[in-house]
Amino acid sequence: MFIDHARLFVKAGNGGDGHVSFHREKYVTNGGPDGGDGGRGGSVVFFADAGVSTLQDLRYKRRLEAEDGAKGGTRNKAGRGGEDLRVRVPVGTLLIDDESGRTIADLAVHGQETVVAKGGSGGRGNQHYANSVRQAPRFARAGIPGEERMIRIELKLIADVGLVGFPNAGKSTLLSVVSAARPKIADYPFTTLEPMLGVVAVDDASFVLADIPGLIEGAHDGAGLGHEFLKHIERTRLLVHVVDVSGSEGRDPVEDFDRINEELRLFNPQLAARPQIVAANKIDQADAEAVERFSDAVRDRGYEVFPISAALRDGTDALIRRVAAAVAKLPPTRLVPAAEPSADYVFEEEALFEIQRADDGAYEVSGPWIRQIVASTNFDSHDSLQYFQRAIRKRGLVDALLAKGIREGQTVRMEGIEFDFVP
Repeated sequence: MFIDHARLFVKAGNGGDGHVSFHREKYVTNGGPDGGDGGRGGSVVFFADAGVSTLQDLRYKRRLEAEDGAKGGTRNKAGRGGEDLRVRVPVGTLLIDDESGRTIADLAVHGQETVVAKGGSGGRGNQHYANSVRQAPRFARAGIPGEERMIRIELKLIADVGLVGFPNAGKSTLLSVVSAARPKIADYPFTTLEPMLGVVAVDDASFVLADIPGLIEGAHDGAGLGHEFLKHIERTRLLVHVVDVSGSEGRDPVEDFDRINEELRLFNPQLAARPQIVAANKIDQADAEAVERFSDAVRDRGYEVFPISAALRDGTDALIRRVAAAVAKLPPTRLVPAAEPSADYVFEEEALFEIQRADDGAYEVSGPWIRQIVASTNFDSHDSLQYFQRAIRKRGLVDALLAKGIREGQTVRMEGIEFDFVP
């Protein structure tokens, strides 16, 4: 089964907490703090693998989580770092941030990889907080949570040439006679229900040809197979537009040609501007005048036309040789600028805290930095409590509470603790 999209939640590993301990050894007095640092959390990494062809393994998963870092230990021992979660996806996979719609990376090359969620840093052990005044710190820093986000994954086939046209125009037949691909061929619309790829060899050169399921009017809005498959021709360097010049479906071939190009333009204007060669198919069923009339109309629009009968293999060699020559001169198509993957993921720091008024009048403070500072504080230690008080003043929490109208003695809650406010 061909699976070309998925949506899931990714979570990097949390950094391990720093450790609080003191060196104790026989005949050694006042050994001092020796709590080790926590290990870094594992990251979630996606990489392109030519050995994978679909997103089947991810379609029914809802969450991907990397390993947390281990806590620090005694005797300055650092915690073990969490293992990265490496996820294989097919070459041609787009990773998109679900909330913003921004493309994170276009994995268009085998072996290309990107970090989708970065692991959190480990917390520092109490050894780092000793100084001439505070010689026995009884607190350490908590590890930083790993990044998390909802992402969309889309597979857009890597093909050099895409076959487009109305259903029953003969695209599958053409693919079957010029390559080793064996698509389903029958005399009814939408015979092809998923994209088919074939490798076409011409002398010493070759290119990948994709048979895209038939389009109909309104495809850009999702009609027919619409968006499901239009996206698969976005990577192609060249389009071969197959038109039934015999009019066997009761339509005018020139109108068919214009309608398909309009659907391409409405879906993505860059597609309509993509180089295009026209295959006037089923000439064995059409009269010469109809073929000539169609060819003249298309040439007037600036396109090359090759009259063919795919079923009889008449004219297909000349068409394919021209396609191979054109592909050789065209650069690969990228869906995002080549420079963008070097900065695949830009972490936008969350607000340090958020203040809300509870129903009982208390001020509730939450946020990523609040979680970390509370987890890092030993409220039974005078030194640690002073560190906490200095930190919330320095980061503007006290000023923010005053701006919200708090008065001395009113209750402040954060991460399961509460205290009376003293300015």
